[in-house]
Parts: sequence; C-alpha cells; structure tokens
Amino acid sequence: MKYPILLVAVFLCLALPGYSETYKWVDEKGTVHFADDLSNVPERYRLEAEKRNGPSESAVPEIKGKLSPPPPVGKPTPSEGIEINLLRKHELMVAEVILENRLKQHFVVDTGASFTLISRNAARALDIQINENTPFIPVSTVSSIIFTPLVTLRSIRVGRAEMENVDVLIYDMPSGEGLLGNSFLNKFRVVLDSYLGKMTLYPPEGNASPDRPGGYDRSYWAGQFRFYNRVLEDLRKMKTQYEKRGSSPELDRMNNAIRHFEDRLDELERKASSAGVPRNWRE
Repeated sequence: MKYPILLVAVFLCLALPGYSETYKWVDEKGTVHFADDLSNVPERYRLEAEKRNGPSESAVPEIKGKLSPPPPVGKPTPSEGIEINLLRKHELMVAEVILENRLKQHFVVDTGASFTLISRNAARALDIQINENTPFIPVSTVSSIIFTPLVTLRSIRVGRAEMENVDVLIYDMPSGEGLLGNSFLNKFRVVLDSYLGKMTLYPPEGNASPDRPGGYDRSYWAGQFRFYNRVLEDLRKMKTQYEKRGSSPELDRMNNAIRHFEDRLDELERKASSAGVPRNWRE
C-alpha cells in the first residue's frame, strides 16, 4: 500500500542534519531530496544518490518570537516578483515565515512537499485546537504510517508574499521549526536560486482578460484543480484500505479529511465558474 501524500516531505524531515549519514538525490524536476537509508531512495535514482555524513548541529536556527505586521507595502505585480533571501544550512534552504501575523519561524523550503508543516509548539502558540472534527491525514514515514492533524492557518507570510487560509499539517520535524510546502508555494510561480540563496515568488494574479479569467492564467487554474483532485484521489484510495480493515477511528479521520478537501474543491469550482474558467482547465 502506497501513501504518496507528503512522502517527499517526510523523507526530508527525517534526513535533516543531526543523523550520522544521509543520501541525497535530485529528481527530474531538479528538486533535491534526502533519505537516511539507500533503500528509501527511488530505485531509478539510487546509482546517482550521493552519500553524505551529517553534522551534529541543528539544521536551522532556534529563532522564535512574536512580532507585529510590517507597514503596508504596494502589491507586487506578476512580472515583478517578490525576492526573498534564504538561509543556507548545508544542503537545505531555509526561509523566515510569519504565521498569522503573530509568530516568526524558520522553515525549510521544499517545492516537492504537498503540504506546509508546523510544529506542535507553533500550533499551541497560535491557540490551535484539535478535536474529534479535525481532519487527519495518513502520512508515510520511513518506518510507519502516522495520522497527522490538518488545520487551516488564517495567513502565512514570506517576505511580502502573503496567502490566506493555508492548509498545514502539524508535525514535529526532528530538527527545525517547520517546512514550507506546496499548500503555500503552489499559489505562486517559484524560482529558486540556490547559488545566490534567493527565492523569487511571482504572484499569479493579474488583470482579468479572456485568457486570464479572474486574473489568473491557465497554468494557475489547472494547478489548483490538479492539487485538490490528486489529494482527494490519494485519500479515497487510503480510505478503501482502512474500510477493509474495519478500523473505525481511522475511517472517521479519513472521512473528515475527504470532506475538507471536497469543500475546498467545491469552493474552487464556484470561483472558477464565476470567473468563466473553461471546463478543460479544471481537469
């Protein structure tokens, strides 16, 4: 049984410096990944995987604190982009993020991860409550399957780039404060310059026109629909496996997660219909 959601992200989390050795590989999209055992590297990349001895120090600085939102800044255009300086820690790139305009954290940037991760400490600092109605998503780690709470943050800001209502998973990384994944990044066109240690986020929204319904181009609309459809497909496959086991608590959590993403997809459909997005952009 395969659990594709967040697989890359968890491999990265478990392979942060602080372990004795790791294996690094680069996929066909140019994204760097890490694993703590060669068997966890996809077979087609094993011959090219680079073995590394991990240092003992923490991968990211222990910087925490609350702060006030910055003064209002003019909204950047899609052609401008928002340049963000990244902190390099060994092979990882780390960005300063602001959660709900209250909490400063340093997150590893991973364009291959489905979701953004925050720690339990951050969730407590943001007064996030977990109860029986909270969606949980099964996440495949190297050694087991764990159910991870899914919550929605009111906002995440990186530099001048800010998004509201961002889905995140609550998961304690072995080292570091969190991970910036595609539940935030896929709202932008992302350009990473690892040599200069910079990330540029290009906002997708522009002036509405026939080829940009609602101000967004085809790649944006298609990417949003693809993301939610893929997540729902994965969750429904997992639900079938748990139904065969007759495991009621896990099924309840799965159903909550499926309802959450069905609502998200319905909301996106309404927005697309209102903007006049062609049907073939929504597949």
